[in-house]
Order: sequence, then C-alpha cells, then structure tokens
Amino acid sequence: MKKFHFIMLLFLVVFLSAGITTFALAFGDEKAVSVGTNRTEFDKLYSAFDTLKHNYFEEVDQDQLISGAINGMVDSLDDPYSDYMDTSEAKGFRDSISSSFEGIGAEIQEQDGYIMIVSPIKESPAEKAGLKPNDKVISVDGESIQGMSATEAVLLIRGEKGTTVKLTIQRPGMDEVMEVPIVRDTIPIETVYGEMVEGEEGIAKIQITSFSQNTAEELVTTLKDLQDQGMEGLILDLRQNPGGLLDQAIKISSLFLPDNEMILQVEDRNGKIEEIKSSSSQDNLNVPLVVVIDKGSASASEILAAAVKESGNATLVGETSFGKGTVQQAQDFPDGSNIKFTTQKWLTPNGNWIHEKGITPDQKESLPPYASLTLLNPDNELKLSTTSTEVKTAQQMLMALGYNPGREDGYYDEKTEQAVKGFQTKENLEVTGILTGDSTVTLMQRLREQIKDNDTQIQKAVEVLKEKMAQ
Repeated sequence: MKKFHFIMLLFLVVFLSAGITTFALAFGDEKAVSVGTNRTEFDKLYSAFDTLKHNYFEEVDQDQLISGAINGMVDSLDDPYSDYMDTSEAKGFRDSISSSFEGIGAEIQEQDGYIMIVSPIKESPAEKAGLKPNDKVISVDGESIQGMSATEAVLLIRGEKGTTVKLTIQRPGMDEVMEVPIVRDTIPIETVYGEMVEGEEGIAKIQITSFSQNTAEELVTTLKDLQDQGMEGLILDLRQNPGGLLDQAIKISSLFLPDNEMILQVEDRNGKIEEIKSSSSQDNLNVPLVVVIDKGSASASEILAAAVKESGNATLVGETSFGKGTVQQAQDFPDGSNIKFTTQKWLTPNGNWIHEKGITPDQKESLPPYASLTLLNPDNELKLSTTSTEVKTAQQMLMALGYNPGREDGYYDEKTEQAVKGFQTKENLEVTGILTGDSTVTLMQRLREQIKDNDTQIQKAVEVLKEKMAQ
C-alpha cells in the first residue's frame, strides 16, 4: 500500500528516484573503452555467449543475452543507484529530467494491482477528456494493465504528440466501464510551486518537487513573482524531493549564497576532492530562509539543504533526510539504451559525508501520525463485524477527522458504524453505515485536506522564520 503522502505523485513519467545525475558523452566517443580480441578477461564471457547462442534448446535473442550480461555486471556492483536501462527505460529516464514530456497529463499510482488516476493535470488532454480522480484504468488500447507497475503503465499510456490512446476506465459508483479516447500532447513538467502564506505578513513558501532541466529557471521566475508580492522571508519546502540533476542543485544553491561560498565537495575513487563554489549574481535572494526536509528529501535536495545551512544562514526544520551521498553519471549506448553508475561521493561544505545517515534538522518536527496512514480501497466494503487492517486505518482516519469510532483495533462494531453514519450525513452521502465507494473516497479526500490544514512542519517553519525576521 502506498503511504498517505501526497506531496509528490507521478506525472505519467518516471521521475528519477533519489539520484543526482550528470550526463557524459555517449559510448563510441573518445571516452569509450575498446574491447578487442586481446582482452583475455572477456574470454569467459564470449564462451558463455557462444555456448548459449549455438547450443540452447531454443533459439535465443542475441540482444537480450547482451543486455542481460550488461545488467548482470551492473547488478554485481550491489549499488542501488547504478542501473542498466533498455531503450524504453532510457527514454523514460531522459524524459524524466526534461522540461516536458508527451502524453496525456495525469498523475497516476498503482494501488492493489490497479492503476488509479490521482488527478489530471490542469488544462491537460486528460482533464479535457473528463478523467477524474480515482478512475481505475482497466486497459490501454485494449491491453489489460492489471498487475502492472506504474512504470510499466506509463510506457503504454505515454506516446507522441498528436497520437491517440484509448483508455478503458472504471469509475467509482458506475457499473459500466467507459472507453475514453485521448489525443496525446506536450505536457510541461512543473517542479516549482510558490505562494504567499495566508495570514502571515511577508512570508512566502516555495515547494521544489524535483531537480529537472528547468527547475532553476522556474525558481528564479517564482522568486521574482513573490518578491513583487512583498516577500520578506522564505520557507523552502524540499519534502519528498528525491533529487535530480546536479547542475540544478548547484545553480539553485548559488541563488541563496554569497559569491564564492562552498556548495559541496566531490571526491573521486582516488580520494581527489574538488570544491564546487557558488557563482552568484545581483539577483541573489537576501531574505531570512527556513528549509523544510523529511526522510524523502534525498540527493540533490540534500545538497541544497546542506549548502544553505553550512555556507549560508538557513535553518533546517523537519525530519532527518534520506541520506544519499553519491553522484551518478549516465552514458548512452548507440541503440539508445544506457547505464547509470556511481562515479563520486559528495560531501557537505564542512566535509561531512551524509550517505546512509542523512542531514539532521536544526528544529525537529514531525507530521501528525495520521499523515502516514495507508490508502483505503474504495472497492472494498467495510461494515459491521468486519475485522481487518483496513478497518483499523479507517477508524484512525475517522478519529483524526473528529468522528469517534470508539476503538482503533480493526474491529467494525456499532460505534464505528455510527461514526461512519455521522461522516456520511455531514458529507451529504448515502447514510448506510458501510464504508465503500464514494464514502471511502471522500474520507480520504477530507484527510488530505486535514493534513494540509494541519501541516505541523510548515507551522514550525513559520514560527522559526518569524524569529529570524525579527532579529
């Protein structure tokens, strides 16, 4: 089950997971290694390849054997951040760090073996076609996607601008499925979201969801807009930000630091250390800064957090970050596949290696326990005398929203039924005392709103920022 965090969802494109990546030249250039007959260390590999090719009881796919060999080499590194990607996966990887992709424009997630629409992106083909949150995608162009991962589903749904994809949709509360044809288009990927904090004079908040090709440019535009609105202090929200491109982390760090200040250090396999410093301009932001991090803040977001803390005057609020202290490089093969592999480790300005340890915030603050509750399946019926972990989760949700179910042990008794009826009455739903369908969906929506309205980490950040602004 997915955790009940909604800060980051999948935009029908596979976002780079917890990685800092730089791009190198493709194989075949002067940096590539030439493999000739004099390389005796490859004799065993050639022998295994020839043996399988000529003697396996069925005809083998030569390309598949080669890909498998490369994949095996990368897997033997036992490094979760090094990976071999076939042509389709490599294309998704490149799209994930671009400023746009071609598809239908909807956020999806896998839930209990099904692909669910979280929400269509505003003004996207998906929204114009009428897709709604919690729509279940049964098939794509007639091919069932039940049991597929979100990544696999993305590869089917995405496609070239102007082409049509037909989704078979099951909508909650409807017995019949719907055939929804959607013409794909170019969907811009936004990674920066800014706003003035309501009720707090001069305080702005910016969320960065990943570090893609245009993130620094997006941030500059957003900062100028907030300055025009009277920004005097800034909260930078890096929660659930898995990282991305190293150059973007460097550019963004430079926006918050004086010129020639240390951003990070990178150390190669021989222990040689390179210092990377800020290159600032007159556009630099000079207002009090608080950065919010959590255990989902990784890699490039940790570089930014460490830089503004150790080389600047920022205060970190939240939870200890993920702890990803290595740098990856991606190199392409001529057929479009590629490998992503670790080349260096990075250190904070003070020389700390945060790998598998994370960054500890100056002010520790957690979200309420109900913010990490798992999702409920609207297709299930939770009713009197039911006992399950889903019932326990539903009871905890009801309690968080002020409907006392009397217990939180997973047994659906009369008091839980009355709590559900109270919730259904207030929400103008059919009052059955059974939690299913629209009632389940509405319950989860209200809890999402509760989490946003009672964001204790942002509230703590506002409190800390006010103190800094008053100094």
